[in-house]
Amino acid sequence: MDPITHALSGAVIRNFGFRHSAAFAVLVISAVVPDIDFATRLWGGDVMLRYHRGLTHGVLALLVVPMAIGFLFRKKEGGLLYYWLLATLGYGTHLALDVTNHYGTRLMAPLDWQLVSADLTFVVEPYIIVGFAVCILIGYMNAEKARAVTFATMLMLVLYMGVKHHYHEKTEEFLRASMEEYIIEKVSPLPNDILRWWFIARNGDEMKTGVADLFTEKIYVHRTYDISNNAPMVERSKQYRVVKNFLYFAKYPYAEVQAKGNVNVVKWRELSFAYAPGERFTATVNLDRDGRLIDSEVRL
Repeated sequence: MDPITHALSGAVIRNFGFRHSAAFAVLVISAVVPDIDFATRLWGGDVMLRYHRGLTHGVLALLVVPMAIGFLFRKKEGGLLYYWLLATLGYGTHLALDVTNHYGTRLMAPLDWQLVSADLTFVVEPYIIVGFAVCILIGYMNAEKARAVTFATMLMLVLYMGVKHHYHEKTEEFLRASMEEYIIEKVSPLPNDILRWWFIARNGDEMKTGVADLFTEKIYVHRTYDISNNAPMVERSKQYRVVKNFLYFAKYPYAEVQAKGNVNVVKWRELSFAYAPGERFTATVNLDRDGRLIDSEVRL
């Protein structure tokens, strides 16, 4: 999820009654620090796609990084063990929130690099942000009620996830009944909506994307793709770094080739994010007539 949500989650946890001098700093830092892998963007968008939510979001990091944070704060009131446990709590909360997200998290890294996603939340969830902010504000204004309000906030968060899970399951059932000839590959949330979900469905080499609306009980097909495209330029593009990294990230990739004079434009897109306007989550490589790379671009 977004850094604001993660930072707020650390502040919310502090309201449970962790009042030692450095508790706030440790909880917020540990709740945000897994996203330090955003720095890989400096080496290109394709590199960030490959490594974001990777090693820093895995079980090894959960064991090692909180210990390092606890060591840094060991001389503060509370000591090493106290801050190590707090950092583990903050760090673990980050990973748990990210797993609910549709983007995917390599939770078992480095033991297993498979993306894990519950497909319940969008990257930014205003309801969660507002709930966390209200909890922190009430805790600041009335310390005596802080713990009770925090418990209530966590309960509301669990209920919210439960509601999202319920409608996720209902959407899958609706799609299976309405598209019997298709395998429902993925159902993921759309921004600020509980009743409308993005879907990917497959029948052989045909892939459909679209929106399932539980309120109107209708399916709106966004586009139909032929994923059997093995054109020479598509295959050739796979040898270049940008496409290799993109395909490492993309679970449902699709490639198109367009000739522009002496240039062959190969555009890869991740169908999980094809609902986004513009050229989001795409990798484009321009090849000459012999398949040699001219330039490349990734858009996030």
